[in-house]
Formats: sequence, structure tokens, C-alpha cells
Amino acid sequence: MILLKYKVNKSVFVLCFSFLLLGFHTAFAQKNTGNKTSSQKELENKKKKLNEDINELNTQLSQTKANKKSKLGQLITLNKKISIREELIGTINAEINQLNQQIHNNEQEAAQLQRNLEKLKQDYGRMLQFAQRNNDAYTNLMFIFAAQGFNQAYLRLKYIQQYSEFRKKQAKEIMSTQTFLLNKLTELKENRQEKNKLLGNEEVEKKSLTIEKQEQEVVLTELQQREQNIKEELEKKKRDIEQLQITIRKLIEAEIKRKAEESARIAKEKAEAYAKAKAEKEKQKRDNEKKQKEKNKAKPKEGGNVKTIPEPTEEAPLPPKKETIDMPELSEAAEALSADFANNRGKLPWPVGKGVICEAYGEHEHPAIKGFMIMNNGLEICTSKGAQARAVFDGEVTGIAVSPTGGSLIIVRHGEYLSIYNNVGEVTVKTGDKVKAKQILGTILFNDDEGKASLNLQIWKGKKTMDPSGWLFNAR
Repeated sequence: MILLKYKVNKSVFVLCFSFLLLGFHTAFAQKNTGNKTSSQKELENKKKKLNEDINELNTQLSQTKANKKSKLGQLITLNKKISIREELIGTINAEINQLNQQIHNNEQEAAQLQRNLEKLKQDYGRMLQFAQRNNDAYTNLMFIFAAQGFNQAYLRLKYIQQYSEFRKKQAKEIMSTQTFLLNKLTELKENRQEKNKLLGNEEVEKKSLTIEKQEQEVVLTELQQREQNIKEELEKKKRDIEQLQITIRKLIEAEIKRKAEESARIAKEKAEAYAKAKAEKEKQKRDNEKKQKEKNKAKPKEGGNVKTIPEPTEEAPLPPKKETIDMPELSEAAEALSADFANNRGKLPWPVGKGVICEAYGEHEHPAIKGFMIMNNGLEICTSKGAQARAVFDGEVTGIAVSPTGGSLIIVRHGEYLSIYNNVGEVTVKTGDKVKAKQILGTILFNDDEGKASLNLQIWKGKKTMDPSGWLFNAR
């Protein structure tokens, strides 16, 4: 009987230890499988956006190619497309690297699960063999009756019941482990299929990139052959852009002056109203005091002092806030709008329904002429023919003027911030209009010479320009 107890205890101990190992590994494995990680989703979203940009550029490129004179616009679009294509290939590579790591982890987990499962099956098989030899009703009765007392007999009975229950539980655990292993192998197969698909996509993108670079070289060669003519055109464009900035600055300065004069007028009106009200109160007070003295003379004097009730006083209007060089005093509503605009940095909607940034903010070299520098106080956003310009935030239209570069420019005020939309053809708003975010301002002009439609978006804070790419949602 002692031997029987020892053997059973040993078998149970081995299986319990195996069960703990399996449970720990299963829990760990479940944490690392299932849904895709946040970094994988980010890469997929980025890849989706890049593909959308490439499709938009393809549309623009087909419009540009239709015009034989627009080689420069074609080159700019091709450059942007190549840049996005290279970024797309890099994103696919990052996805492949993540999948390789995931495949490696899943292979290790599957191998460990297989080893654990085989060990459990071996131990369980030995337990069944032992049970078949020793777990008949007679042996169990003898094990119980050999106890030295009632308590020990009861404990032996519970021991036999728990042993039988544990054996059933282990059988179920083996089945669930087999199922989990099968799922892990299925996931591993899907990982490999997805990797092969990505490798195929990468190969396609690399071929497209090679074709685009060849096309870029052809266009660049054609442009370089007439470099002198292009330089003259660019010099004129540069002068137009400089004139544009002068026009914008004058409009902003005029707007600031108007706001300052308006603030001063309101402050003066408040001060005059206060002075008039104060003079009237003082006159009323003097008249009341005179009447009171006449009454006191007419009445006999009585004991005690007469208490006088003080006249209510009115606070003087606060002096206007000191104006800065860049901005006049703002009303409470304008200050709230400024704060709201600033809080939405990086979240503003694009000023077009679909578009791609084809020229960045700041100074940069021209794509065709080496050493020729271009200065841009905003973002050049290329879009499709017939696209409409939209407000990036709630505000008020404070200026509309003819643009030196063509079309019209529209200024929308958002408290101390200004958004400026240049190269608008048909304007659908007027000065003084209150506009909402994404409200249509007008139709973007299509340049026949360059074969493209583009909107120049600028953001100013007072008299200072800001990079709009930091304000727009998902802008690179």
C-alpha cells in the first residue's frame, strides 16, 4: 500500500509540474498573438495614405502630360511621386521586418508547445498504464481499509477522487493545447503568406520606381537643354512671389491698423460714456446736497447725528491692453478663437479635398536648376483640376485681393492667427463673412503653362509666418 501511494504521488507530481509549465507558456503565448500590434496598424495606415497620394499624383500627372509645354510641372510631380514611392518601399520593408520577428516568435512558441505537449502525453500515458494496473476497485478498497484511522481513510478516499478528477482535467488540457498549437501553426502560415505578398508588392513598387526615375531623367534632360529660358521664367516667378509677399504684408498691416483703430475707438467711446455718466452723477449729487441743506434749515434741530447714505459708485472702464507691434488688442471672443486654433495644431483639415504637398515651406533648391533657390512662405498643395479651396478653421474673411501670381488671395482671421489662400479663381465668399472649417472659399486656378492646379496655403501669427505642415492633419 505504501508503494502504491508513493507511485501515485510521484505521477501526480510530475503531471502537476507539467501542467504548470504548460499553463504558464500558454498564457504567455496568448499575450503575443491575436490582433495586430499598434505599430503594425500604424504602418498599414501609413501605407494606405502613401498609396492614396500616389493615386492622386497619377491623376495630376495625366493632366500635366496632356500639355506638351508643362515639362516643369511634370518634373515636380514626378519628383514628389518618386519621393513618396521610396517612402512606401521603406514602409513595406518595415512591415516585412515586423513580420519576420513575428514569424520567429511564433516558430519558437509552436516548437515549445509541441515539446510540452509531447511531454504531457508521455506522462499521461504512464499514468494511464499505472491506473490500468492498480486502479481497480479492489486495490482502491484495500488502500482505504489499510488506513490507521477514520481520518486517514477519509483522506485516502478524497485522494483517489482528486487523482481521478486531475486525470480527466489533464486529458482536457491536452486537447486544448493541441487546439492552441493548431491555431498557432495556422497563424504562422498566414504570417508567411502575408510576408510573401509584401515581398511581391515591394518588387512591384521597385519596378515602378525604376520606370519613374527613367522618366524623370528624360524630362530633366529636356529641361536642362532650355535652362536659360527656364531661369528667366523662374526669375519672373520669383519676382511675382516677392510681390505677393509684399501684398500680403500690406493687407495684414492694414488689418492690424484697422483693428487697432477699432479698439481705440471702442475704448474712447467707453471712456467718454463713463466721463459723461460721472459728470451727471456729480451734478445730481450737488443738487441733492443743496436740497438737503435747505430742508435742514427749515426743520427744527433734533438730537443725534443724521446719517448720510453714500452714493453708489461706478467702476471706471479698464484701460485697453497694451498692443504689441504685431497684434492689436483682441476681444474675449477673438482670444477664445485664437486659443482654439492653437489647440488644434496638427489637427486642422486640409484646404483641399484631395491633394499632395508639392513644394515645402521655406527656402529650397529648384528641382530642375541646380543652385537656383526658391523661397516659399507657405505650402504649395497640388490637386486635381476643378478642385475647391476650403477654410482650415472657423474664422472671418478679412481680406480678398488680386494676387500678383494670378487669381485671388483670401485672408481668413482666426483671432490672432491668419490663414491665407492664394491662387483662387472664382471666389465664393466676401469680406466680413463668417466661415466654418471646410467651408468652400472658391475654385483653385489651373495653370495651363505648368499643367497643374495648386493652392498656396500660408499661416501667419500677427506679422510672423509659420510652417503650415505643422498645423495640418497627417501632413509630411
